[in-house]
Amino acid sequence: MTTLTVGEAVHYSAQLQLPDSMSNQEKKERADFTIREMGLQDAINTRIGGWGVKGISGGQKRRVSICIEILTRPRLLFLDEPTSGLDSAASYYVMKRIATFDKRDDVRRTIIASIHQPSTEVFQLFDNLCLLSSGRTVYFGPASAASAFFASNGFPCPSLMNPSDHMLKTINKDFEQDTELGGKDTIHTEEVIEILVNSYKSSEMNREVEKEVAELIEKDTSSTNKKRKHAGFISQCFSLTKRSSVNMYRDLGYYWLRLAIYVALAISLATIFYDLGTSHRSIQDRGSFLMFVSSFITFMTIGGFPSFVEDMKVFERERLNGHYSVTAYVIGNTFSSIPFLLLVSLIPGSIAYYLPGLQKGFEHFVYFICCLFSCLMLVESLMMIVASIVPNFLMGIITGAGIQGMMILSGGFFRLPSDLPKPFWKYPMFYFAFHRYAYQGLFKNEFEGLRFASDNVEGGSYVTGEEILTNTWQVNMSYSKWVDLGILLGMIFLYRVLFLVNIKTTEKLKPIIVSFLSSRTSTKRTTSIMQNPNATPLQEVQVT
Repeated sequence: MTTLTVGEAVHYSAQLQLPDSMSNQEKKERADFTIREMGLQDAINTRIGGWGVKGISGGQKRRVSICIEILTRPRLLFLDEPTSGLDSAASYYVMKRIATFDKRDDVRRTIIASIHQPSTEVFQLFDNLCLLSSGRTVYFGPASAASAFFASNGFPCPSLMNPSDHMLKTINKDFEQDTELGGKDTIHTEEVIEILVNSYKSSEMNREVEKEVAELIEKDTSSTNKKRKHAGFISQCFSLTKRSSVNMYRDLGYYWLRLAIYVALAISLATIFYDLGTSHRSIQDRGSFLMFVSSFITFMTIGGFPSFVEDMKVFERERLNGHYSVTAYVIGNTFSSIPFLLLVSLIPGSIAYYLPGLQKGFEHFVYFICCLFSCLMLVESLMMIVASIVPNFLMGIITGAGIQGMMILSGGFFRLPSDLPKPFWKYPMFYFAFHRYAYQGLFKNEFEGLRFASDNVEGGSYVTGEEILTNTWQVNMSYSKWVDLGILLGMIFLYRVLFLVNIKTTEKLKPIIVSFLSSRTSTKRTTSIMQNPNATPLQEVQVT
């Protein structure tokens, strides 16, 4: 999260990942030690940085990511380009610490890393090396023997040249270069790769690997699959709530900018609808006022969508790495947002409520604020669902705005309930749209108990609020306004459950879809792998 400092990012991650058997002090000490290992002690109080805040450099961000992954001292660690964005000195010290990671605590570990352009010093830290060209194994064996393998096939590494640069240059066919054999003789890269692949296939190293793989297949590895211990569910919820609250407080775009806009709109509403009175014309004015509050003010909650998307990116990365459960994330996000939404409801609501001369009485005011809060939280929940499905700023905002627009149209204000077309708009949209319950609840809260001047000179001198609710707004009077508020609160719970179900479903379906698409698409990638076969049981290496 860009709003957190380096220390906070690692400390919160320690609270989430490390088991409850460790005390908070032990978790803090582990986090501080890991930060020092990656050379980040000078940046511990600097924010990660993002929009509006410069923060730490790209290389430091990469080291923070490594800190978070090695907190739990995993037995099997995958690192994708851990030296990207680092200078040569930082690359060496980071890789040196990673390479010695398997020698700590008398626990055998395997570290697997893909790495681009390693320096000679960094390359010498690797125990084993795997070179791939378009998915074909060119070499897999001790890193120290790789140069000799290339030389034995007629492709020796020139003096004063980095061996890793020579190897990657030799097997890289993206630029269709030719390899010099000596003198003026050259050979095409495709032929070079074919020679090396065939040489490796017939080598003793390949036979030994195939033999070990065959032995592993026959072994029972169920005893080695130990479940990783995490913090308990309550601890995860507490830490996620606290971390999310800090993020929401510091991110200006999450709530503070919206609060400023809402205050400006509340002042505009209060002045435009100032002192409505109880004339017959004020009936329409009060309805328009309440409709604007429950529709267009809450509509602007989509302004927080970019922050929702950034939250989802962090969640997806941490969830894939198994840091916490989906349920804990949804609970933490929900509880952390409640105080801010109450603040956003209370301040603008107070400004907009009293100046127009709405119903006096504390109960009416509390109901108005609760209804506004419910609408804001419902729209935020809806946008969270959209963010989990459409992780694109522009497309997500358009999608969320379109859904809300349809709900507002079918809520029963622009077209009265009896005038709505029955297919789709009356059944089911009128009952699905939360605006219907917001309109009716606010109308009951405002009109019940009031009397307005009648436009019928021959009739009575006034018309009651109950008559207006029934005849003018077609409000269902068979239940009280508190039932409408209860339905809104129930819909908040339903939307959050839908958010949870959607994340879980996406989590299960995404690997299947990706696997299907990858089976139909060939990809090119050159990868270097570091592992320590003398330290880790080969049953774990089979995961690669």
